[in-house]
Amino acid sequence: MPTVTLSLGKDSYDVHVMNGALDRLGDLVHRSRLTGHAAIVTDTTVVRHYGERARLALEEAGYTTSLHVVDAGEQSKSLATVETLASELVKAGVDRSGFIVALGGGVVGDLAGFTASIHYRGIPFVQVPTTIMAQVDSSVGGKTAVNIPAGKNLVGSFHQPRLVVVDPLTLTTLPARVIREGMAEMVKHAAIRDAAMLYDIRALAEETELGFTLSTIERLPDLIARNIAIKARVVEEDEKETKDVRAFLNFGHTLGHGIEAAVPYGELLHGEVVSLGMRAALFLSEKYAGLSAHASEDVLSTLKALELPLVLPEGIDPATALEKTLTDKKFQAGMIRFVLLGALGQPTISDDITIDDLKEALALLQRPA
Repeated sequence: MPTVTLSLGKDSYDVHVMNGALDRLGDLVHRSRLTGHAAIVTDTTVVRHYGERARLALEEAGYTTSLHVVDAGEQSKSLATVETLASELVKAGVDRSGFIVALGGGVVGDLAGFTASIHYRGIPFVQVPTTIMAQVDSSVGGKTAVNIPAGKNLVGSFHQPRLVVVDPLTLTTLPARVIREGMAEMVKHAAIRDAAMLYDIRALAEETELGFTLSTIERLPDLIARNIAIKARVVEEDEKETKDVRAFLNFGHTLGHGIEAAVPYGELLHGEVVSLGMRAALFLSEKYAGLSAHASEDVLSTLKALELPLVLPEGIDPATALEKTLTDKKFQAGMIRFVLLGALGQPTISDDITIDDLKEALALLQRPA
């Protein structure tokens, strides 16, 4: 079982990656020395596939459980849902002696993690991510948040999980599009820390041109663990984003978030807008940071192999995307702090990107790659 340890002092924890790990959830939680009531938080989609398996695994290890199901989708990342969920936890008897198990993708992980951070002024939680996006990125690092009308992820906290349990076989119930968009985060990790991984991702993409078979998914643990290790080392260096290091994980996200906010929910998936954002960031990296065209093409060819978008779909207004970008929390004191690449594996933070640069990058995204 590949295991990645995050060394964060008293908040250190392990990330276990193994096919079939979901059925060992109770044993792994017990080994992490968690006691008390286990409240499983999941959504209406994931519960059908994995809710009872997670409950059974915990009960077989001696835990009392309850199941709390929220609507699938970004709309559940709200303060109203937090209030409802916290009330359910109180009714179920989950107090400071209990813990939450976040079973699902990034929305569930964010919602459950944030609720855990404030319920009874903070209780432990366990991440059990069921999408590749959550497995390689959002479940690790302790960022939890919900959305408010003013913007996405604007209300949140740093609350590290006690344990992360990754079972790649949960990916077998996902559409290929969702797996591919999750792999955009793998490309990001490769671009900022491990350029050699681009080759491995392309090889996998070419193998899965006709779909993700069980045999392919069964071989994912090592690649997933490799990505988690990249995220873990970045978080260890800069847990609460005070040194600019963790900001490197925003490569492709600045314009990506603006594009995501400019379209109706679900029209573009998160990894798809990150793909668009990475193309824009590569363009600006060539212009301002000295990135070679060859290096840019190495990343772009990987995104193409994953069938991720590199051109804005028709109907997306670049002006709206720009407006949304400028209201993102990465836009500080009237200045965009933009992640660029001087070379593959060498990210930098630039304060020199202007609104005109962003307009030029958005114009580029309207042209074929």
